[in-house]
Amino acid sequence: MGEKAAPARREGIPLGRIAGIPVILAYSWFIIAAFTVIAFGPVLRADNPALGVSAYTVAFAYAVLLLISVLVHELAHALTAKLYGWPTEKIVLNLWGGHTQFENFTATPGRSVLVALAGPAANFVLAGGAWMVHDSDSLGSVAGILVNIFMWANFVIGVFNVLPGLPLDGGRIVESAVWKATGSQAKGTVAAGWAGRVIVVALGFWFIARPLLVGESPEFSTLMITVLVAGFLWMGATASIQQGTMRGRLHLVNASGLSRPAVGIPATATVADILRVAPAGIPAVVVCGPDGRPQGVVDASAVAAVPPHAAGLTPVTAVSYALGAGAYVPEWSKGQELIQYLGQLEGQEYAVVDHHGAVTGLLAQDVVVAAITGKSVRPNRYPQGQNR
Repeated sequence: MGEKAAPARREGIPLGRIAGIPVILAYSWFIIAAFTVIAFGPVLRADNPALGVSAYTVAFAYAVLLLISVLVHELAHALTAKLYGWPTEKIVLNLWGGHTQFENFTATPGRSVLVALAGPAANFVLAGGAWMVHDSDSLGSVAGILVNIFMWANFVIGVFNVLPGLPLDGGRIVESAVWKATGSQAKGTVAAGWAGRVIVVALGFWFIARPLLVGESPEFSTLMITVLVAGFLWMGATASIQQGTMRGRLHLVNASGLSRPAVGIPATATVADILRVAPAGIPAVVVCGPDGRPQGVVDASAVAAVPPHAAGLTPVTAVSYALGAGAYVPEWSKGQELIQYLGQLEGQEYAVVDHHGAVTGLLAQDVVVAAITGKSVRPNRYPQGQNR
């Protein structure tokens, strides 16, 4: 009896759907919530002695208001994208704020900027609304504190996110400008990623190096926030540079160009038949089932181990290993289309077929990865067919 598949690990707590978009509260959010209470609770209590221990409750409310601000920010992205027919898979609220995950779509420089800037624009609207009621006499002390915090939080979120570097929303301006000028989104993404790294250096200088140069020590909370934000931005900028670099190499990814020559042979064949079509193990030999579809690959080392007198009696299935289910691709597949297709298939090798379904090549997963990343393929330390 087969083992039960392990249940998928939950990403967080589902909060429901807004405009049909699933919203998930990642478990990591509770870390930033706890940090907010620990860092700002004592400050609120010192500034407002009348609050007493309830200052920590107010600090938690501050964390919730930040969560709401981020949710509105991400919803603005998602709903603006919806206007252009970009499907949104989900919104995740986490330690770093949150992110909107889109499904596949076709973007343009202008639309990319509008979707990106919708988030900060929503925060500026929230800050403006809070500012309008901030000085109202009807607000109590706690409500006044929270409205003030809400106003400044949204203002800071809005300003911070329009800084011109990825992974911040303002980075899309840099990306789109370079994209428009060069015609290459990949170059735009790389440029915006480097701009994001420049922002990290600038933040580190302003909040850490500058005070030290004048003989001052940055506050612990400021230091921790700067380190966390800078680390997040650096990782995001680096990921953007890698993504842009890979996207720029997509034109090199095509099934026919990256595959090694191969021929198909029926599953009823013998080793003798293999030796006739591939006497030296070249080209590769793909075993095809009764319906003509690729189902396995001949192991050249296993063929070499068969004694000559037994070649006509040894079936091809005895010297081959199975391909993953449906592991074959059209020879004209290329670029993002090929990568997405391979991502749905099992195994590490794929037969390549022509318009008539005849086998023309054998494509290895590591060769595709090497084409995308620019890294050379490591020699295979395992015999064909052996589990990695």
